Amino acid sequence: MITYEYPLVERIRTLLRLEDLFDRAQFFAARTEAAEHHAALLTLFEVLDVAGRADLKSDLLQELERQKQVMFSFRANPEIDQQVLAGVVRDIEQAHSGLHKTIGKIGQHLRENDWLMAIKQRTGIPGGACEFDLPSYHHWLNREPEARLADLSTWLGPMLPIRDGAALVLKLLRESGKPARLTAPQGTFQQMLGGRTAQMVRIRVPRAADCVPEISANRYALNIRYVTAGAEPRPRTVERDIDFELTFCNL
Repeated sequence: MITYEYPLVERIRTLLRLEDLFDRAQFFAARTEAAEHHAALLTLFEVLDVAGRADLKSDLLQELERQKQVMFSFRANPEIDQQVLAGVVRDIEQAHSGLHKTIGKIGQHLRENDWLMAIKQRTGIPGGACEFDLPSYHHWLNREPEARLADLSTWLGPMLPIRDGAALVLKLLRESGKPARLTAPQGTFQQMLGGRTAQMVRIRVPRAADCVPEISANRYALNIRYVTAGAEPRPRTVERDIDFELTFCNL
């Protein structure tokens, strides 16, 4: 099964982007080649841009606190595994504490590094990070992998509380809904929301279906059109029934 997630509110869209960027940055940072560390640094610059929203930290703190109170309300429920509940509350408290200890604007330590900001400015230009443009960066890329790894860890480390907070909110969001098995006749599906509120929809499609869902939604309806996969110049709607799973997620 392939899972497709479609955010219905801007806040969740931002968290999904951060999740993807942090995963990519850490993937490349854990490698040893200079080209991989270059990719890690470029991704870290993207994290800086996405996380630059002034209210991101406060939004995450408020949401974690709200989820903590929701979990507390389940303590008297005999159908809830109290050990699991205690573990979730502990994770929320740890993520909240890490965010609360973060001082200043997210990524401020990167913005105050003139050397990094010069690289960021040049990498915004196609081919702008060539050795004749940035000789000091070329020198850094030719250092020992261990030295580059240490620098990347120093630059990435202060931003990990944001990663952890976002990851926990998304985990709770994903676990909030129940999947329903549905069919899209002739590759199209529409469902009226009827007042239902959701922050994200998740769609799971069998790999063998070999198609991709194109999703659009508003407060009234959800529309899904399954189109041909691959590198076709003009994807077209598949002309067969597609079985899939649909989950509405809401915190």
